[in-house]
Amino acid sequence: MVLSSIPFVGFSLPSSQPFYEANSLTCSLSQRVDSGSPELAKSCFCCRRRRFLQSASMATTLFPIVPSTAAVPRSNYTVARYKAEIFSNLREKAHKILEIGIGTGPNLSYYASNSDVQVVGIDPNQKMEKYARSSAVSAGLPPSNFEFIHAVGEVIPLDDASVDAVVGTLVLCSVKDVSMTLQEIKRVLRPGGLYVIVEHVGAKEGTILRFIQRILDPLQQVLADGCHLCRDTESLISEAGFSRVELNTASLKKASFVNPHIYGLAYK
Repeated sequence: MVLSSIPFVGFSLPSSQPFYEANSLTCSLSQRVDSGSPELAKSCFCCRRRRFLQSASMATTLFPIVPSTAAVPRSNYTVARYKAEIFSNLREKAHKILEIGIGTGPNLSYYASNSDVQVVGIDPNQKMEKYARSSAVSAGLPPSNFEFIHAVGEVIPLDDASVDAVVGTLVLCSVKDVSMTLQEIKRVLRPGGLYVIVEHVGAKEGTILRFIQRILDPLQQVLADGCHLCRDTESLISEAGFSRVELNTASLKKASFVNPHIYGLAYK
């Protein structure tokens, strides 16, 4: 999961609210930690990433990043806005959904409100299970319709062509092998199935932002559980063999050097 801790819950984000969220967490996670869950605070990478981003934001204030418009497309979108847009493709179309890197389940509120939906969430952090289950219940998903599996994206423990859709948000930056994870996603999707994507990617070569990302990348990987700032994830998705790929690019103002972001769909 990801250095960029971008809150995915809610469609209106007050400027005073922390903007970042690791893929596996929502703002409610920070509330749980603050309310007295030291075990989660120690074990959850999203909290460590949030602290790292706060420090990084101070650094970029001293060394401001001013990428060219061509290098990083400008957008007024928030992640919540374009997630709502792409998750609408799942409503009444996907009955069995796999989410890789589900974490605490912040995405469930977007697609799991239909009681007929079955969701399988995989995550390398076993301690996320109870939080993901809680989020599933809050989203209106019956407990019997949710399964949590301790696993990684490179080896998904599901049968071939067994799910209608795969959800992956801010996860490919930190998997050990992006290509292997994409092949596993393609394997478990049924023909015509959807892969819903939100990822941050490396900035365009030759830009100031890319230069800064290269400098920060080693530290990012250490402090943010293997998150890479410079991965060319868009190209890897386009070359993975999906029948059709529809991706858009957005720059999130408050995401500092964790830009640009891509979001969209890939079809098997």
